[in-house]
Amino acid sequence: MRAFQLVGWRQPPELREVPVPEPGPGQVLVKVAGAGACHSDLHIMQAPEPLHGFTAPPFTLGHENAGWVERLGPGVTGFEPGDAVIVYGSWGCGICTNCRQGQENYCQNFGGQGPGLGGGHDGGMAEYLLVPAARYLIPLGALDPRQAAPLSDAGLTSYHAVKRSLHLLGPGSTAVVIGAGGLGQMTIQMLRALSAATTVVAVDTDAGKLETAKRMGADEALLSGDEAVTRIMDMTGQQGAQLVLDMVGIDPTLRMAAQVARILGHLTIVGLGGGALPVNFSSPPHECSVASPYWGSLTELMDVITLAQQERIKVLVEHFPLQRADEAYQLLHDGRIHGRAVITPHA
Repeated sequence: MRAFQLVGWRQPPELREVPVPEPGPGQVLVKVAGAGACHSDLHIMQAPEPLHGFTAPPFTLGHENAGWVERLGPGVTGFEPGDAVIVYGSWGCGICTNCRQGQENYCQNFGGQGPGLGGGHDGGMAEYLLVPAARYLIPLGALDPRQAAPLSDAGLTSYHAVKRSLHLLGPGSTAVVIGAGGLGQMTIQMLRALSAATTVVAVDTDAGKLETAKRMGADEALLSGDEAVTRIMDMTGQQGAQLVLDMVGIDPTLRMAAQVARILGHLTIVGLGGGALPVNFSSPPHECSVASPYWGSLTELMDVITLAQQERIKVLVEHFPLQRADEAYQLLHDGRIHGRAVITPHA
């Protein structure tokens, strides 16, 4: 089968021929319908040195995956060949305290590192994906797996990031989403779905993405800069926003996040830009909690799928065949994907 693999650190990925894996006991082979291209893949590709905890290349990229059950390993029940499924992407040990509570994203042994993230598991940018346990599969029902694939990360990550702060939101509250790309667009929709009364402000450097953010449900769409900070503070009576979600994570966006957060609020760092948050006695504001959530739980992904089935959220998707995966990543790098790029190996 064909697979889009990272073959070496700081080397461009290659489309290679690799054997089709055979599912062993408890495992499931999935025919990949869609594999999302994520900014975290770019960080892996561009890492200046081998990443700590990662296995050495080659490995297949792609941690946002959905498709159809192809073959079941011995002992697997609950699924049949042809079932449309989405793959929960944060694979833990299954036996530590966090895993047993359904939070494999915070596995105490493996760190919740799943397929395509250099944790010893090939990802889904291939014609087939070997899933180590049936518990990682969630039925999609009538949802098209080519459209649904980004829900496993972009949808789940944004859902988890919003849900943990819901007690701060409600009538009169404000949430600021910095970065209106594919992940930011999902976050705006999650805010609309989970806290409809919250005023949602989108901030970005790209006017086109801000237009998309408005269509996704943002009440305000502001070009990044000092004027955006002034506008947010004016909107909130100089108090700042209850929730600020930085979907970028570089120095300028983190500075802005600290400027527009409020006392006792939440500043949530979702983006992997590698910036540093300025911290001193008065910045971020007093008792403003700062967190960097990682993906979400299995049960939260089930919630996300339900929201999609109810048509309360949707993913803007651009499809690319497997042989154009490198082009998709280049467009993503250049900021020219207005939504989520999804690789479709069987298109």
